[in-house]
Amino acid sequence: MDNTQHYYNMYTKFFGLTKKPFSLIPDPSFLFLSPKHKKALTTLQYGLVSQTGFTVITGEIGSGKTTLVRSLLNKLSSDCEVGLITNTHSAFGDLLTWVLAAFKIESSATNKAERYQAFVDFITQKNETDKRVVLIVDEAQNMDIQTLEELRLLSNINVSQDIMLQLVLVGQPELVEKLNRPELVQFSQRISIEYHLQPLNYKETEQYIHYRLKVAGSKDIIFHPPACAALYYYSGGIPRLINNLGDLALVFAFAADKKKINWKVIVDVVSERTTGGIKRLKAKSA
Repeated sequence: MDNTQHYYNMYTKFFGLTKKPFSLIPDPSFLFLSPKHKKALTTLQYGLVSQTGFTVITGEIGSGKTTLVRSLLNKLSSDCEVGLITNTHSAFGDLLTWVLAAFKIESSATNKAERYQAFVDFITQKNETDKRVVLIVDEAQNMDIQTLEELRLLSNINVSQDIMLQLVLVGQPELVEKLNRPELVQFSQRISIEYHLQPLNYKETEQYIHYRLKVAGSKDIIFHPPACAALYYYSGGIPRLINNLGDLALVFAFAADKKKINWKVIVDVVSERTTGGIKRLKAKSA
C-alpha cells in the first residue's frame, strides 16, 4: 500500500480518535489491567514493598512486560532510588558500568573493584537517608550466565537484615531456563517472588481492544465481535500482535471508507502481512 503513511496520519480523524489506539510504543496510559496484568503489577509492587531481594517477571514477546515496568515506575514512592537497564544485548559488556550509568553515578573508577566500591558507597549513602535502591533489568534473558552471576554477587551488598539493594528482572521465558541451570542455583535460591505473564484469553482480548479505542477517544464500537475473535485467533492473545493487526485494520478500513471493522478486514490484514517479505506473524488457534 503506497499511501500507508498518509492513512496512518489521517485515520484517527476518520474514526473520531484523538490518537492512535494501537501504537507499538509502550505507553502506561494505555495499560489494560487484565486479571493477569493486574496480578503481575501487584506482584511487582509487593516485591518492592516487602523488600524482597530478587523479583522475577517473565512473559512471551509482546505480552506487555515493558509497559508494566513503566507503569510501576510511575507508581513508585519518593523513597525509592530506581535504576533501569534495558540495553542487554549479547555485547553487553561490564555490568557495573551499566549499573553506575543506570543510577547516574559519576565515577572515575578504572576497574571493576573501584566501580563496585563506587556503587556500594552510593547504596550506603541512600540507605543512610532511608532511601531504597531498586535496580530493574528489562529483557534480562539476553544476559549471559556470567553477567547474571555478577548480578547475584551485587546482592551480597545485603549483608544485614535490611535489604539495601532490590533487584527486579523482567524477561522472556528463556530467562527462567537460564536461571534453572545448575551454575545459577545460588541465584535461583535468592528469588523471593516470580510471576509468568500469560497471553490474554478471548474475552480479555475483546476488552483490551475496546479499552484502547476508548482511551484513544472512541465513542463507538469500531471492531465487531467477529473481528475481535479474528484478532484473538491470529494474535494468540499477545498484546503487541493485537496492536500490530489492529493498527493495520484501521488503516485498511479507512482506505476502504469503512467506519466498522468486520472479520474480513482482519483476514485481509493477515493475508497482506503473511504474503509480504517480512514474516513476523504466527497464526494461533483459539
